[in-house]
Amino acid sequence: MTEALGLPALGDEAAYRQAVAEAVAAAAAYYGDGSTALDDDTYDRLVRRIAAYEDGHPGEVAPDSPTGKVAGGAVSGDVPHTVPMLSLDNVFSPEQLTAWAAGLERRLDRPVGAWSVEPKLDGLAIAARYRDGRLVQLVTRGDGTAGEDVSHAIGTIVGLPERLPAPVSVEMRGEVMMTAAQFEAANLIRVQHEGTPFSNARSGAAGTLRARERPYKVELSFFGYGALGLTPGTDLTRRLQESAHSEVMTYVAGLGVQTTTATGAGITTAADLEDVRRRIEEIATLRAELGLGIDGIVIKADAAADQIEAGFSSRAPRWAIAYKLPAVEKITRLLEVEWNVGRTGVIAPRAVLSPVQIDGTTVTYATLHNAADIGRRGLLLGDHVTVYKAGDVIPRVEAPVVHLRTGAETPIAMPAVCPRCGGDIDTSQQRWRCVQGRLCHALASISYAVARDALDIETLGRTRIEAMLHAGLIADFADLFTLDHDAVLGLERMGETSTANLLAAIEAAKAKPLNKVFCALGVQGTGRRMSRRIARHFTTMEAIRGAGIEALQEVEGIGPERAALITRELHDLAPVIDKLIAAGVSMTEPGAATGEQAPPGDPDLPLTGMTVVVTGSMTGPLAALSRNEMNDLIERAGGKASSGVSTKTSLLVAGEKAGSKKDKAAGLSVPIASPEEFAEMVEAFL
Repeated sequence: MTEALGLPALGDEAAYRQAVAEAVAAAAAYYGDGSTALDDDTYDRLVRRIAAYEDGHPGEVAPDSPTGKVAGGAVSGDVPHTVPMLSLDNVFSPEQLTAWAAGLERRLDRPVGAWSVEPKLDGLAIAARYRDGRLVQLVTRGDGTAGEDVSHAIGTIVGLPERLPAPVSVEMRGEVMMTAAQFEAANLIRVQHEGTPFSNARSGAAGTLRARERPYKVELSFFGYGALGLTPGTDLTRRLQESAHSEVMTYVAGLGVQTTTATGAGITTAADLEDVRRRIEEIATLRAELGLGIDGIVIKADAAADQIEAGFSSRAPRWAIAYKLPAVEKITRLLEVEWNVGRTGVIAPRAVLSPVQIDGTTVTYATLHNAADIGRRGLLLGDHVTVYKAGDVIPRVEAPVVHLRTGAETPIAMPAVCPRCGGDIDTSQQRWRCVQGRLCHALASISYAVARDALDIETLGRTRIEAMLHAGLIADFADLFTLDHDAVLGLERMGETSTANLLAAIEAAKAKPLNKVFCALGVQGTGRRMSRRIARHFTTMEAIRGAGIEALQEVEGIGPERAALITRELHDLAPVIDKLIAAGVSMTEPGAATGEQAPPGDPDLPLTGMTVVVTGSMTGPLAALSRNEMNDLIERAGGKASSGVSTKTSLLVAGEKAGSKKDKAAGLSVPIASPEEFAEMVEAFL
């Protein structure tokens, strides 16, 4: 079966079990927060291989197999659905669609009277319950029988009015998602609030739908695809049960609820399968122009009588199918490979492509990961290549289209020396690196060191750093702390005042806590948060440098590989660290005793031994602080910042619109402080 589909078969039970585990994990991520390592096409192929193995080995079917289960069996909930909220089965070709339709008509023992055709939106299925015309509850699909209550999102979703023009009790079913415009606006808001951009629209919608404590709002959209009455035996419930799907959707739209008609692809009816196929082609052609994500087309028997007679399987209606569109990919030509050097000296290849339109954007570059990746894929310059882009992530080159080769293609030249500085390359790891490391791209590494999350030297921008490098005043960021006044004054556009201000800002940076200094080092495998954990655990730079691989693994989030990498990095960074120490830069975390590892907490610090959670919008003296800055404040004052309330929580700082965390804290008898009260506690650290 899998060979006929062009898919490699799972060779044995071990391979099958591994595939099941991978599929369940991917489904849990996909239906949870929307982030998954597998794109839709890869997941679909994996499940089809699992199903094929199970067909041939019925006695080996794993209990957690995703086949035959809603959402791959990976999620659940605690709010029961009024009627099971099932998934759809998939087809992937016109031939499979024809076979499915023929099977449905055999079951009915008559032709399907009419088909409805509409886009399959790439969002999260929810049920929106209206009582007497008022929106009272939102529930995710979950495992099909029960879902998660996300009613806190009421009022933030376009297309789902809080009140209907008629006092009806009805449940609207549809998809919550981000349009392309909403996704762009959401990421702008996220960055403005010092958050990381969403990786794609689906994960953005999933995270936003579940978020309760954000200090900002992100807009979502709802598109209905069904409705049912909430009160058994009423005229409305009977009418919805007995009406054709197209009639139900007309009724839903008449109540002011947005349906898939508003997508631009619309809902249409088709008299026969030929009309269905024609409509599929039309929607597929529109895909890149819709301004929202679709991953297929849904085909349903339109008449209620056909649906009732066809019935349901354990996971899907037998009268509906999803015609999955291929993964968003195009074939274009590989023109060139550029080799770029990052701030730590890592050398990364980038494909230069003949420009191609993918998912509504022009793609000219794509990632090739590393030199070994080029070899694994067997790429040549001039190749026609498949370029893939899913969910607005960075496009990647998948593979050459070998049968299109003309013989004019040439091998990709691997760099013999660093493309930035001409020095030697360390090729011992998959990720090649200039042997000079950070010195190779000093502008990038120094800019990183003085940025807000590290030393935060505001008056030192890239232009001034570049001028200092060009003049030979600095080679790394440690040299900043020994700059000569007259040498800086001699730089272009540097007067007495600007020189004095810059040197004062650099001098002030000497007092930054150890976590900021460690972050400035730019150690691979660490960032702002990991730097804070390491500094809090060891409290002094001397203790960090003296720690071995085993000791580093005592820090949360550091495993053997990362510990080994950090150890190597610290060895390479020894000259920079020594210069920082000699210049008088602080090498201790607050509460530490200079030169030795200090105890976990200083009894003189106000939050020593306390785990503090912050929720809601801050006011008063804390109003201007971001959540990251609040966490930094907590840790400077000796506490541990946490994101979730539990029995281990010592204090909840509850601002405006505190939400469920405040209720949970009260239920657990956790002390609660206002922003103003907390500001008094940590006044010395503001």
